[in-house]
Amino acid sequence: MTKQRIYHILHWRFSFYVHVFISFIVMITGLLQFSWYLIKKYPGLHRRSGTIYAGVVLFFSGPSGLVMAFYANGGLPARTSFVILALLWLYTTAMGWYYGRQHQWLPHGAMMLRSYALTLSAVSLRLYAYLIDILNIPLRPRAAYILIAWLSWTLNLVIAELIIRKLAKIYPVKKA
Repeated sequence: MTKQRIYHILHWRFSFYVHVFISFIVMITGLLQFSWYLIKKYPGLHRRSGTIYAGVVLFFSGPSGLVMAFYANGGLPARTSFVILALLWLYTTAMGWYYGRQHQWLPHGAMMLRSYALTLSAVSLRLYAYLIDILNIPLRPRAAYILIAWLSWTLNLVIAELIIRKLAKIYPVKKA
């Protein structure tokens, strides 16, 4: 389904503009969260920018992404991917925020890393589309889009999980 065919749908158009114009806030505030220097030296800034990140994802970007997911190109397989992506993004962000409020820093960090991995799916999707094009991978456009719809966030989550496990080995939890 092309944008021209659904542009007249008011809730899709509203969601599209919210999603596109707010996304830079999510990208920047999310990136700030992974600076150890900022976390240690300016915890208040980390907390405020993290609250902005979580609030924007939970109340703007995530819900608008979910609405847009139901109209995605690629038919049911791609739509399913984007619906799952949006729901996981909302869940990981909400849980990360919750754990942060509870001062449970390990699950907070793990959930927020997962959340940001899902945030970066927008970048991954475009990167994979570019790679399929320049590498001249022989896929029909619909098949290519379905493939990158799934790879864009599943590979990011796999990488996030590997990082979480690696960090758990480096910084094991001390039993009381």
